[in-house]
Amino acid sequence: MTPGPADPLPRLRELCLRLPEVTERDSHGEPTWFIRGKKTFVTYADHHHDDRLGFWCAAAPGDQQSMTAANSERFFVPPYVGHRGWLGVYLDVPTDWDEIAEIVEDAYRVVAPKTLVARLDVGE
Repeated sequence: MTPGPADPLPRLRELCLRLPEVTERDSHGEPTWFIRGKKTFVTYADHHHDDRLGFWCAAAPGDQQSMTAANSERFFVPPYVGHRGWLGVYLDVPTDWDEIAEIVEDAYRVVAPKTLVARLDVGE
């Protein structure tokens, strides 16, 4: 793990935009990534300006509960979308960017249509 970067947004942006048919636009004042311009799968989380940087993402059933229970200093239940099973990930703590890449890809897989997930599986 490496210390969280001063500004983790560029690295998170890179991870999101490398996935098939992902676009970025602001939603609720924060950078947010959409699949085919419609379905959100990751949103940057700094709009509460509570001195915590992170992101919220879609998560497979059970992941939110298991990850927050295992490490509440790195993972949290985000407001607004937490009741839908979304996961909050702090980026202002030591960060394993390989793990973040996996979390982002998993979020994409939860939301993306099967045809786009298939493109990931063949390495497109």
